[in-house]
Amino acid sequence: LLLDTPLDEEQRDLASTIRSSGEALLGVLNDVLDFSKIEAGKLTIESVAMSPRRILDETVQLFSAAAQGKGLALFADLDASLPAFVAGDPLRLRQIASNLVGNAIKFTQRGQVVLRASLLESNESDVLLAIEVEDTGIGIPPEYIGQLFEAFSQADGSTSRRFGGTGLGLAISKRLVTLMGGVIEARSTVGKGTTFRFTVRCAPMQAATSPVTNAALRGRVIVIADSLGE
Repeated sequence: LLLDTPLDEEQRDLASTIRSSGEALLGVLNDVLDFSKIEAGKLTIESVAMSPRRILDETVQLFSAAAQGKGLALFADLDASLPAFVAGDPLRLRQIASNLVGNAIKFTQRGQVVLRASLLESNESDVLLAIEVEDTGIGIPPEYIGQLFEAFSQADGSTSRRFGGTGLGLAISKRLVTLMGGVIEARSTVGKGTTFRFTVRCAPMQAATSPVTNAALRGRVIVIADSLGE
């Protein structure tokens, strides 16, 4: 509310610091609460109708301003194989994707972040989705890959000092992915970037309605070119 009032430059800077600090503290509290629920076995996974494409598109939109502020290209590459609707937990899928995209932006100074998704398997009882977040960031040394998904763990002490965070986000993501019948893994090259890949198992659903499409574009291939600021 204060930021919406007339302020001089110093006052606006101080108010912005208060807001960002409050948001950071809220993030820590949410992580701790989620982790506590998971460890206590009190976190349950829902199974309701959801659109994977819409959830992932909205995740990219959510972080578009943060990416733009760092001069990064952020986009979604969602395969046509993705089902229109499945039965799963939209809140937790969004939470995992947001954590990975947020981390990718945090640890990437230039280049791009890409969120990819596709259908791996589908039968009468199961739908297995694969989702990847790829960045061109600082990368992770091989000796730290194995501990990435441990609670309160980051690549090294300098990472925490430089970028902040509690080291809980990936641990929570791994537990959520496991609860959703999937697996999560990471591969990385120092100085070139990191890719996180996870799967989630959902139940099939018959789409209630067909997605709205532009008749003039149906059956055509669309190519979008961007210089990525170069």
